[in-house]
Amino acid sequence: MKNKYLALLLTFFLGGLGIHKFYLEEKIAGILYLLFSWTFIPYVLAVLDFIGILTMSESSFDQKYNFKFVQGNSNYLQANTAPKININKSTNNTSTKDHITALKDLKQLHDEGIITPQEYEEKRRKFLDLL
Repeated sequence: MKNKYLALLLTFFLGGLGIHKFYLEEKIAGILYLLFSWTFIPYVLAVLDFIGILTMSESSFDQKYNFKFVQGNSNYLQANTAPKININKSTNNTSTKDHITALKDLKQLHDEGIITPQEYEEKRRKFLDLL
């Protein structure tokens, strides 16, 4: 799965050589950037690529560059938002097993990269506070 922030770093530091294009699996563009790097045209294009990636939303980036992952992963949502996990106050009807399952599901979302570590910790703390 391609990382937007790594793509930004590659574009900023090595964009004139087209390294970011190879990372984003645009090999023909990467070769052209390399071939014409002596003209400095790829450096100008890299600045435009950097701005384009910077202003692109996470979901747009995923749809453009991670389409294989988005199509192949049934747990991934198109809007790049984590599924809502029921963290309402526990009642006497809910068992400990349900709580453990919910925490495991949350951890799985974190491990698959669907939610960030900060989102994971926030949701985990909310869930545990409500128990």
